[in-house]
Amino acid sequence: MLQVTKLFFIRHGKTKWNLEGRYQGAQGDSPLLQESYQEIQQLCSFLKDYQFECIYSSPIKRAAITAEKIAEGLRLQQPLEVKSISELREFNLGKMEGMKFTDVAQRYPQELEAFRHHPDKYDPSEINGESFPELFARMTPAIKEIAQQHQAESKNILIVSHGAALCAEIRHLLGYPLADLRAAGGLANTSTTILETGNGENYKCLAWNKTDYLERKLSDTDIV
Repeated sequence: MLQVTKLFFIRHGKTKWNLEGRYQGAQGDSPLLQESYQEIQQLCSFLKDYQFECIYSSPIKRAAITAEKIAEGLRLQQPLEVKSISELREFNLGKMEGMKFTDVAQRYPQELEAFRHHPDKYDPSEINGESFPELFARMTPAIKEIAQQHQAESKNILIVSHGAALCAEIRHLLGYPLADLRAAGGLANTSTTILETGNGENYKCLAWNKTDYLERKLSDTDIV
């Protein structure tokens, strides 16, 4: 019988820079909003219906704190170790990090348009950033290794990372061409996307950008 692993990809809770419409990237960071801690608990209420093997997290503080709060929220039901994986960090957005989207649109309009809407045309050399192929080169092997480590038995795994990186990487795992990575929109803060794999190589999407457990209406500042 084929053993199936389910990967629950979680985007970190909403931060101050998310609210302000600023790029955070791999080097930038800002604190979680106070209400984000409540929303992580709402996420945990959904996750309690599942049994997890482990939590893997980006080491960047906003993701690491989200992962630790998920572990705390599930602790009474299931003790989980949080393992930090550097390959799960956000895109390196170079000179755009810390800038408001509106300012980026004025200073780097070509890079912003390509990054958001035409990944196949994105050239980050002007901003000293990371390309989509470079992201895949570090992130895909890490996720495949996680999946393969747990394929001996049917396991559920939590992976906490970042909106831009997860949106691109998940669709890459699903076989989307580079030009179509952003075709169906991005991921919300504290969202869950679930992929299923039997071998760590082929993936099926069971849920995309799930947020129905959050007790508020989402705004534009939630999606990246």
